[in-house]
Amino acid sequence: MPRALLMSLVSCLAAVHQASLISRCDLAKALHEEDLDGFEGYSLSDWLCLAFVESNFNISKVNENTDGSFDYGIFQINSHYWCNDHQSHSENICHVDCQELLSPNLLSIVNCAKKIVSSAGGMKNWVEWKLHCSGRPLSYWMTGCHLG
Repeated sequence: MPRALLMSLVSCLAAVHQASLISRCDLAKALHEEDLDGFEGYSLSDWLCLAFVESNFNISKVNENTDGSFDYGIFQINSHYWCNDHQSHSENICHVDCQELLSPNLLSIVNCAKKIVSSAGGMKNWVEWKLHCSGRPLSYWMTGCHLG
């Protein structure tokens, strides 16, 4: 493979990888626009902490679980309960295709996250949030983010 072609391929792959990450403040703005601040009693800081501990702000993250289900997107929404991955049985409570949860516009994942947090358990439905965010001071997640 010619070196120029290889370098071009590498830079394209790096751009694709880079495009799947969203900055903390850009995510805060997007979630604010979707009225998640205060939704079911959770602050934007809760949502930012959740996004960090679940996906490290990676919109396109997909993770396979030991039970054969998959977690999708920035909030790592599980295919067994919340979305249809067309691979395993799903309750598909959010009535959404799991691939839609990887979209950069975030609308599908926000709508599904609202359903999850409105159900019994709230944000405790996310084990990582319960372990790393619940009951801790989280206001620093908004530091330097201007929502206006």
